[in-house]
Amino acid sequence: MTVAAARRSLSLRLYGLFTQLAQPLLRRKLRRRAVQEPGYAHAVEERFGEYDDALAGTDWCWVHAVSLGETRAAGILIAELRRQLPGIPILLTHGTATGREEGAKLLTEDDIQVWQPWDTPEAVARFLDRFRPRIGVLMETEVWPELTAACAERGIPLVLANARLNEKSLASAERLGWLSRPAFSSLAAVWAQSEADAHRLVSLGAKVAGIFGNLKFDAAPDARQVAHAQVLRAHLPKPLVVFASSRDGEERQLLEALRHFWTTAPALPARVTKGSARLRACDVQWLIVPRHPQRFDEVAQLIEAAGFACARRSTADALPQDNEIWLGDSLGEMALYYGLADAALLGGSFEPLGGQNLIEAAACGCPVIMGPSTFNFAEAAELAVAGGAALRVDDMGDAVTQALALVADTQRCAAMSQAAQVFAGAHRGAAERTAAAILALAQKAAEASPPAAASGEPAEPMWDAVPASAQDTAEKIEPRLE
Repeated sequence: MTVAAARRSLSLRLYGLFTQLAQPLLRRKLRRRAVQEPGYAHAVEERFGEYDDALAGTDWCWVHAVSLGETRAAGILIAELRRQLPGIPILLTHGTATGREEGAKLLTEDDIQVWQPWDTPEAVARFLDRFRPRIGVLMETEVWPELTAACAERGIPLVLANARLNEKSLASAERLGWLSRPAFSSLAAVWAQSEADAHRLVSLGAKVAGIFGNLKFDAAPDARQVAHAQVLRAHLPKPLVVFASSRDGEERQLLEALRHFWTTAPALPARVTKGSARLRACDVQWLIVPRHPQRFDEVAQLIEAAGFACARRSTADALPQDNEIWLGDSLGEMALYYGLADAALLGGSFEPLGGQNLIEAAACGCPVIMGPSTFNFAEAAELAVAGGAALRVDDMGDAVTQALALVADTQRCAAMSQAAQVFAGAHRGAAERTAAAILALAQKAAEASPPAAASGEPAEPMWDAVPASAQDTAEKIEPRLE
């Protein structure tokens, strides 16, 4: 046992014992998940620190993005890292099959992609021994006790980027404070999305080094998808409303509301000018895009069980016909769906799930109607409402009512579309600030302890090439905590 391991707290050692004992349960869970998502059966031993001999190297910029949303944010950050330091070697890790599938699109020839190691002392040690990263970047929320402790012992700066922490997660972390506080305090730096996030993170002992905003504001919609959407939209016979990133239980709510208002227009909302057109649900084309691909078939069955015909994006030869609900059963086409839509209902906000990302919709100029639960994107949601880019409603019935009123009023819809684009453009810059801070911190670590390459030869001085502009940007960053 090393001196560092001997000094570990009793709580961390007990946690390590627990994660070791839980390994058979993890293997069983992976086998079950692989039935619906075959990606979970890929390279399973990587999760336990066993890697192919061809996967090696040192001095990596390691980026961990657990799932799909974090991977998309990581893609924005990685692109900016490469802009500021061309040739930077990326080691990309994930925890979910959808995250890994999306992450594969980000790799260059010299990059490596593996699973995040299960948080046991042995698996984490094997991971760090094999790859010896120069710096580790955790995306948004992924803080694991063993991982943070092991990096701190080895002098590897581990940071939390695009960090967010809502009140519910804070309460959970405080209940496990004997594990969470040492983990957060072991991080070399934390860069928060908002001041509220920063205060919550500081209360757990995190070293908040800046409030940079949300990386997702720096994403540009896929230009080809947007252009394709405009061509298709010209052939749509009626306005389209998309239910984006819908979650379990929410599709049923929408289908019930549509049946209620299918041939009877709801009363106009109080905020809508009297005399405006009144649309029925059948006067609008509805598009449902489930958040998780393993639910595509389930949602198709729900649509048909509710009495509607279902036209699937993956098999339909043409645009949907009357009385058909379109199912967006494809990955990576949200810009197309938002480009087609006159308005979007925000998935995850009509169940107590915290909502999904509304920034991509705004960047495509699509007004958003959100339910009461948006704690995962609290600041972005409030800013969108304040900027006229989004509406907040109490329930799904109100959401359908507001959507029908909005798409009937073309002038109001156009004004909200413009406000959405203004809102999305006004909050950019997080990627540049975060990348600069990462590079500056990695360079300091390289100067403090130059690594030896796996072959025994001196490693290439990658971090010596960090541009002065990155260092200047990092030095200007202020935490801005009041």
